[in-house]
Amino acid sequence: MTRTQTLIAMAVCIATILLAVLDMNIVSAATVPIARDLDPAHGVDKIPWLISAFALASAAALPLYGKLCDTLGAKKVFVGAVAAFLLGSALCGAAQSMTELIAARALQGLGGGGLMSVTMVVLAQLGTADGKGGNKGSGVGGIVAGTGMAIGPWIGGTLADHANWRWIFYINLPLGIAALIGALLVLKLPVSPVRHRIDYLGATLAAAFTSSLLLATSWGGKQYAWGSPEIIGLLVACVLTLALFLRRQTTAAEPVLPLSMFKVPQLRYGFAIQGLLGAAMMGALVYVMVYLQAVRGLAPAAAGLYLIPMAIGMTVVGLGAGRLTDRGWRIKTFVLIGTITSALALAVLATLDAGTSLWQVRGALLLMGCGFGLLMGQLIPYVQNAAPAHQLGIATTSIRFFQTLGNALGAAVFGTLLSRVYEAKVPGGSTSTIAHLTGAARDTAVHGFVSAMDVVFLVAAGIMAVAAVLAARLPAETRPVPTTPVESGQLVDA
Repeated sequence: MTRTQTLIAMAVCIATILLAVLDMNIVSAATVPIARDLDPAHGVDKIPWLISAFALASAAALPLYGKLCDTLGAKKVFVGAVAAFLLGSALCGAAQSMTELIAARALQGLGGGGLMSVTMVVLAQLGTADGKGGNKGSGVGGIVAGTGMAIGPWIGGTLADHANWRWIFYINLPLGIAALIGALLVLKLPVSPVRHRIDYLGATLAAAFTSSLLLATSWGGKQYAWGSPEIIGLLVACVLTLALFLRRQTTAAEPVLPLSMFKVPQLRYGFAIQGLLGAAMMGALVYVMVYLQAVRGLAPAAAGLYLIPMAIGMTVVGLGAGRLTDRGWRIKTFVLIGTITSALALAVLATLDAGTSLWQVRGALLLMGCGFGLLMGQLIPYVQNAAPAHQLGIATTSIRFFQTLGNALGAAVFGTLLSRVYEAKVPGGSTSTIAHLTGAARDTAVHGFVSAMDVVFLVAAGIMAVAAVLAARLPAETRPVPTTPVESGQLVDA
């Protein structure tokens, strides 16, 4: 590939990552208008499935995507993921009922999982083929993903307020079609000349484990009590499918997640830190928005603007760290600084009360963006550099997989913690009734709610402190030696 072709391909990859992450987060801000339009009587009851369908399909497909990349070549899998995402987007925009929309969101999620993971593989291979290593491309991709998570709710709220909700999905089509055409025309990536078998049973078990875990953590304490038969059944299924999956990975000829990868300390610690980051980031994004809306009375779109400092911090610091890494700075240094900075930012958020200056909130989010930007921009290339060449796809999708698991567990733990602390502070109270209270009763409820949220942020800070301890134990990164397709024994996927 020429230098121009490589730059076009990188732009295509970054656009697809932004598409997937924005779409996943944009919809969360427009669920109520969508439900009322498609099913005024019962649509609101189906909102949990509307939100979960994309995440479930995306997470369930992640382990298989990695193996497909290492088997078929990243270009074919990338094109297929983009095509599935575009088809799902078109069907979402044309949906005439909540059932149709949920099914289309699941199809869109299957493609979206590839856009957020396979694209990182493509970026790494583009960087290596260009002779400069994959750090910059994969790092930028991670930053773009994080920034999309930060600004997605604001964009979704704005579109829902000022345009038809169907444009949330239709807006994907022109950019997605351009990305698809660009990929078909310019992408030339290496593929293995050796035939590999795909462990479909292992992939099915991984999907079953992930789905049961996500459903249990999404529904537990909300749609169903934690002790209900539905949640207990899901947790039992989660444990059983995990055990079967791990057993399968020890017996399969070519497992979808080789357990031998965990013997590599760079991968083992990298996966763990990414999982902890996923949990803490989920707590930060969700509960800052809750604080701004429930305690400070801001509208969803106005509250979303407060995440812009976080997005700025992620972008500026992440790109700056990428440049320094290219000049020889150690990735481990940035990961350690990122975990410590994130922990400090969450500790600042743990001091919030009902009258805290909103500039303090913006400052804490800017600091948090700096920490998260260092992590999301550096952990992915760190893991990619340490992975065996024939397992690059598996290693890349695995780090996304562990972040997804961290998101799910973080949401469950923080949600339960918030409810329990609030009930202890306000006996007999419920967080869902705060908006309807007045006078002294509201003051008491708000004080209890803020105190409970402070505990959530403090626990999130503790999680990032654990991540900092792991970051301090990271081995020095390895840097792959660039090779041409011929030197590496690979064929070019034209």
